Amino acid sequence: MTQSISRAVAGAISAAALAVAVTAAGSVTPALAAPPSAGPKNVIYMIGDGMGYNHVAGTNIFETGQAMYQTEEDEDGNVTELDGDPVQVYEQDDFNRVALSTYQHGNDYDGEAAWSDFGYVNEDVTDSAAAGTAMATGQKTTNGVLGQHPETGDHLTNLSEVARETGRSSGVVSSVQYNHATPASFAVSNINRNNYVEIGSDMINAEHLDVVMGAGHPEFDDNGEPQEASYDYIGADDYAAVSSGETEWDYVEDVSDFEALASGELESDKLFGLAQVATTLQQARSDSGELPGEHLNDNVPDLSTMSEGALNVLGDNDEGFHLMIEGGAIDWTGHANDTVRNIEEQQDFNAAVESVVDWVEDHSSWKDTLLIVTADHETGYLWGEDSDPDYTPLSGAAGELPEVGWHSTNHTNHLVPFYFKGAGSEQLMRLADEEDPARGAYLDNVEPARLLMETWAEGDESGHPGNPPKHAEPNGPPSHANPGVGSSANPPAHANENARR
Repeated sequence: MTQSISRAVAGAISAAALAVAVTAAGSVTPALAAPPSAGPKNVIYMIGDGMGYNHVAGTNIFETGQAMYQTEEDEDGNVTELDGDPVQVYEQDDFNRVALSTYQHGNDYDGEAAWSDFGYVNEDVTDSAAAGTAMATGQKTTNGVLGQHPETGDHLTNLSEVARETGRSSGVVSSVQYNHATPASFAVSNINRNNYVEIGSDMINAEHLDVVMGAGHPEFDDNGEPQEASYDYIGADDYAAVSSGETEWDYVEDVSDFEALASGELESDKLFGLAQVATTLQQARSDSGELPGEHLNDNVPDLSTMSEGALNVLGDNDEGFHLMIEGGAIDWTGHANDTVRNIEEQQDFNAAVESVVDWVEDHSSWKDTLLIVTADHETGYLWGEDSDPDYTPLSGAAGELPEVGWHSTNHTNHLVPFYFKGAGSEQLMRLADEEDPARGAYLDNVEPARLLMETWAEGDESGHPGNPPKHAEPNGPPSHANPGVGSSANPPAHANENARR
């Protein structure tokens, strides 16, 4: 029998259109006058925070002894990708792959410079707040800022808000704090990403969110052990209210409840899940092993379980949903240059992608659902151990830690992989109209959000008059023209809109 913890969510979803304007309250909003069926019905945006090509490759080498994406530099200084076999579900032929630029407001990316000067990508790098804002709102901003215009400070409407305005449900899931930069970017806005308590309160009070899951529990440490309450990520009053049922959220924290949500034994229509751990599900625990997956915290769910539970909640809306899922601690391992836990976090993220693919095929379809798997930036400058000034490949045998080189403890401006499958894939592929010397076709991180907002707003899945200029600075002219979804340009032959496994 299915156990239910559902509560009625007060009020009907507004059908009012949003106009392009800066409102009296100072919010910048896109034009919306769309039927709920416009654009992909469901969008699942999976972000491996800090996940560059070689984070995927290092994990693949550990699992199979080989990988795609490895680079080699010839005597003339030309860098090319070497051949390799796909390993992960998102690397298979039924997924599309291009690259993604990640730079923040005021910066850019130059492929020729990136591959001719090893240090180029270490300059003026983005952070997760600026990158998350670009991905969630279609507008670049400055580092440290969440969901606000870089010059005016106005609130930037995000995909979760647009989903609600078009009748869809929305949610955010993370393996780090629920109000860390990336999930927060898809939820609210704030001048400072580190205002965790304020951001968390805004998320709890956000009417447009239907699922929030992550770490940040005040009563547990990073090992999942009880501690004296520390309200660093959620205020005492907010925690008391949400955990005691005083809000409209259904609340879970026990791993068994997360598992029940994933299996469908537990139901909800507005779910707040706070895992019993302080900052990360696993990465920050003190008990380490020699290989990935040893001595794990056993009182918390993995990212797959949380993702499946979130999808079950949001999937009950016949009008569709938007869900952002973050493998947040990949980034933390990159900052720490920790190869063991980097592979561990990457494997957790990869498993979550597999679970999401299975959910789509069991409960929805690729005709209705768009799945994006990408990163907000690369962290740690992970490359071959003999790299700098040349680009050399990672190496290793299956079951052994690969030989790698960490060439930074910070983010880099390298392109990151961008995989996608399902509804709207041809439109996305058309946006990848720039060319990198090594990675090939790429698009910018503002473009997917702009495309989704436009198709949801205009109700035209096959084409529309044009896209906003992807590199335009606020109130300035575009620096690149884009043919737009409605252009006559033919998409590459490998644009797989309704491909199946």
